[in-house]
Amino acid sequence: MGKKKLAVFASGSGTNFEAIAQACADGRLDAEVALMVCDQPGAAVVARAERFGVPAFVASPKEMGGKAAFEAEIVRRMDALGIDLVCLAGYMRILSDVLLDAYGGRIINIHPSLLPAFRGAHAVEQAVEYGVKVYGITIHYVNAELDGGKIIAQRAFEYDGDDPEEVHRIGQKIEHALYVETIQKLLSNL
Repeated sequence: MGKKKLAVFASGSGTNFEAIAQACADGRLDAEVALMVCDQPGAAVVARAERFGVPAFVASPKEMGGKAAFEAEIVRRMDALGIDLVCLAGYMRILSDVLLDAYGGRIINIHPSLLPAFRGAHAVEQAVEYGVKVYGITIHYVNAELDGGKIIAQRAFEYDGDDPEEVHRIGQKIEHALYVETIQKLLSNL
């Protein structure tokens, strides 16, 4: 039986994409990243995908005629590749029924808070503003609710400061390890 195939979606720098791709290259993940999807042409993740030789689909929904057409093309490409698991890694779009109907139960996301607290794009900033002392990372299944799918894994860390950038730096190291560990566990059950 061949390696499991991953699609990794990202919108920005792609550090989680790189952690996943490197883990596949090192053999820590018994999988291959078969597709990288990015909705932001020019994002740094595109160059990371090139370095790893990962095929990329890079387009904005506007240039594809809207979200439904954009996601339908993604589904077509993933179906053609036989994707087993979809990993959102800093993908800053809410998925529609087009993707959820096609890959529901096989789409996971990593989020920089201990869900269900601090959902959305500015979770770390909200947590710092609120004055929390324990931060964390959550990996969850994706459903139609923003950061609302069933939680798969969480890891907490303490921080007693007020610098969101520092929280992001600390959290990112945890994200990279936790995402790889969680993906491997999920793949072993597929």
